[in-house]
Amino acid sequence: MRTERKESNSAFFTGDRKSPWPVVAISMVGTSISGVTFISVPGQVAATQMSYMQMVFGFFAGYIAIAFILLPLYYRLASFSIYGYLSERFGPRSRRTGSAFFLLSKFLGCGVRMYLTAIVLQVILFGPLGIPFLVNILVTMLVVWLYTFRGGVKTLVWVDMVQTLCMVGAVILSIVFVCQALGYDFRGLVTAVSDSPMSRIWFFDDPTDKKYFWKQFLAGTFTTIAMTGLDQDMMQKNLSCKNLRAAQKNVLSYGFSFVPINLLFLCLGVLLYRYGSHVGLCDVAGHLHGLKPDELYPVLATGTDPVSGARYLPLALSVIFVVGLVSAAFSSAGSAVTALTTTVTVDLLGADRRGGEAQLTRTRHRVHAAVCLIMAVLIYAFRAIGNGSVINAVYVVASYTYGPLLGLYAYGLFSRRQPRDRRVPWICVCAPLLCLVLSLNAQRWFGFGIGYELLLINAALTVVGLAIASLGKETSPTRSPDRSPDQKR
Repeated sequence: MRTERKESNSAFFTGDRKSPWPVVAISMVGTSISGVTFISVPGQVAATQMSYMQMVFGFFAGYIAIAFILLPLYYRLASFSIYGYLSERFGPRSRRTGSAFFLLSKFLGCGVRMYLTAIVLQVILFGPLGIPFLVNILVTMLVVWLYTFRGGVKTLVWVDMVQTLCMVGAVILSIVFVCQALGYDFRGLVTAVSDSPMSRIWFFDDPTDKKYFWKQFLAGTFTTIAMTGLDQDMMQKNLSCKNLRAAQKNVLSYGFSFVPINLLFLCLGVLLYRYGSHVGLCDVAGHLHGLKPDELYPVLATGTDPVSGARYLPLALSVIFVVGLVSAAFSSAGSAVTALTTTVTVDLLGADRRGGEAQLTRTRHRVHAAVCLIMAVLIYAFRAIGNGSVINAVYVVASYTYGPLLGLYAYGLFSRRQPRDRRVPWICVCAPLLCLVLSLNAQRWFGFGIGYELLLINAALTVVGLAIASLGKETSPTRSPDRSPDQKR
């Protein structure tokens, strides 16, 4: 029984470090692309053309930094959690601070994404069956709990691989059905996309434009480093690979895969707007009639013409759309629940560093159930609020939380100074608050608004605070890293 429990905890947290890297690479694509992305990326091409691809190229640059800077660090620690580094470098309060910022961001971010996905599923699936929204939420979280309960990461990488393939297949088949409806063959598809004014990718002409290349590219690079490389959710699967070299292959391969996959999403968006103008949902310039951009794909995939009553597109596309949406949503939610369970169990409660395997298993099970319950409550709370501006505010608040994490790791990696551990929580709280004041007043004070660069400003303020807290102290002594139970044995 003791051996089974040891295997269970190791499998849940790290997949026994036996996951094949190609499987992890495919599963990571699904983890990164949520249900919101599945709907929103095609809908944004009318407003931003294909400028998003500039950010996607920045993503890949960020994945290179993760592969060769952060992954070697995490594999050296051999801890269940990536935030063990903060304990080694700064102290236990810094580790708990980093973990708390991750928990806040992940609960809010995943809660919002699941809420928006649940709304779409309620309209097109549960609602017509007479199933209340609360039951929708409870069933969704129960499914997530069931398939992550015993296996954790070990199960997740295989399930998410299947879900990723379903999601990508749904996008490809959606393109095929829309092309058939428009009477396009492959050459017609290429011509329609390339000739569309929505297909512009490169923006080098106006540095003040939000679509300016270097703004988008650098935003993609540092967003990836912060929201993937410093995120327990995203890195936990990488740490399930057999060794560092396999994990690096995984990161580089799935980082590169975002280029063609996002290009598919954007091409689908161009075709959806073209078909939308054909059936009267928008004009030829992409101005929608009574719809929001995020609603175009769901309406065309599942809706009917209000005049004729005929479906916009075949019923098969409705099924494909639901499969793709569910695959994206469940992949993101399952990964988030597993990572949140790991962070609370290992970083905040320290269950891997005290007691035996049986106690660790009991604690993990309780935390896992609590995380699923909290997530369900959050989704229902967003439903009760029901305000788009509140949803946007939650996303903004979530983006603020990665700045202190980026600052902590940057200072730890590139400086040998040792800040006072007791001051780190205060620094990490003050930096986002200063950013909030700056963001609200930048236009009035300096004549320009702050956009994607807020993450870097947030991190820079954290670094400055850590540097001040290091004054009068010697360079960092070598700490003993928090080791996993396997190491201790």
